[in-house]
Order: sequence, then C-alpha cells, then structure tokens
Amino acid sequence: VLTETRNAQPAILAHSVAVVLALRELEIYPTLVAGHSLGEYSAAVAVGALTAANGLCAVRRRGELMFAAGQTAPGSMAAVLGLPAERVQEICTEVSASVGVVVLANHNSSTQVAISGEIAAVEAAMVRLKESGARRVVRLNVSGAFHSPLLEDAAAQFADYLGDVAIADCEVPLVANVSASPVSRAADLRAGFERQLTAPVLWRDTMEFLVGEADRTVPLILEIGPGRVLTNLARREYPQVTFLPVGTADDLESLPQTLAEKLNEAGSESR
Repeated sequence: VLTETRNAQPAILAHSVAVVLALRELEIYPTLVAGHSLGEYSAAVAVGALTAANGLCAVRRRGELMFAAGQTAPGSMAAVLGLPAERVQEICTEVSASVGVVVLANHNSSTQVAISGEIAAVEAAMVRLKESGARRVVRLNVSGAFHSPLLEDAAAQFADYLGDVAIADCEVPLVANVSASPVSRAADLRAGFERQLTAPVLWRDTMEFLVGEADRTVPLILEIGPGRVLTNLARREYPQVTFLPVGTADDLESLPQTLAEKLNEAGSESR
C-alpha cells in the first residue's frame, strides 16, 4: 500500500523534509536547490516556498490525481539506456504517429532517459529502441504515464487545487523541472508545478546548471532524501564535483566533517 503513488509521494516528501530540518540544526543551508519530479516539492519546502504541511497536502493530492489518471487512462513508462535523447525523441514521434501517444518524459543524463505514454505505444517504442541500439530498455513499475499528455485532466484538476495553496517566494533560487532555469517568484514556481505533470523533467539540463554554479563556488552537491539514484547518475557525468547522498542518521553524523574537509580542499585549491 505504501508504494502506491498517492501514499509514496507524501512519505518520500516527509523523509526529505526531516533531513532538511536536521541539516538546519547543523546550520547547513542551500545556496541553490532542485528536485526531480516529486523532489521539486521537497526542494520548495527547503527554501521556504511551501510549508511542510502544505507540501505534504499538495503531494498527497498530486499522488491521488496521478493514481486516478492511471486507472482511467492506463499508461506505462520505460527507462532507456545508451541511446541519445534525440534518437529516442525521433522514435517516440514516429510511434505516436502510427500506434499511439508516447513521449520523452525524463531526460535524466546523457545515457539515460525515460519514455511515457499509452501501453501499446510504449511497448512498440521499446521494440524500436532496442532495434536502434539501446543498451537496455526496461519497463518501469509505475501506475501511469507520468509526465505525458495522458495526465492532462489530472494536471487541470491539480492546477485548480494549487489555486488554494499558499506558495511564497523562494529564499534561494530553485531550478525548475520544466525549464531547467532558476526561479524565485511564487507565481513562477506555481506555474511549474502545474505544468510538471505533463511536461518532461529536464534533469540533465538542471544538473548542468547546478554543476556550473558549483564549479564557481564549492564543488559540492547534496542529494536529500531516500536513496542515492541521483547521486549515482551524477557521479558518472560530473567527476569534478563531489556528490553526497544525505538520507540516513549515519549520513548526517558524518556530514559536518566531510563538509569541513571539502571546504579546506576548496580553499587550498583557490590559493
């Protein structure tokens, strides 16, 4: 039951917010934030744009609508490894014209993307992608076609819901999923939340922006929340930057010393 979208989303956000609060107790604050899909709400809480309570309510409603969309308009998603995003997009366009809706949903890295759409269209695209040389094409265990046009009704209902949710300006900029650009104004953040359900997650471009900023300051990026999927993706792409997952009590305990060491290294290099 916990893995259902409507339950998993608030559970993951609660975990992430708990870590953010623990970091504040250590007087560790972000200079820039971003979050992958659901993680964008955790990021918004971290920079004061959403209260923890409003964030939990929002992602609960978001999860309910996404789950319901998967019941009324069944869809699927698949991860694609080892094929350029441009080629994946071409195949999605061709399959959409002949079979049904399938789109590039997540651009996660230079070697990994995800597609989303109607079940038959995703299956047809998976065959074409393998024939085109993809190293792996793996069906994802999700309840719907997230970040695709199949969620248009859910997105409209969610936009209505967000109209009553208090959203503040960000204390530090948040790099939005839908644009891979930093936003600070509440209105821009709200617009991104509304578009996010049907728009692709531009995570690779987001990481390019974050790494560019890190290269100019301290080359350190923290992954907040359960797991280390984003850290594992990023370490292969950006070896010049230190990525640290922070999701357990042990991670938090060792973090101050690790940060001190990285700051000293950065200071030595600048001298």
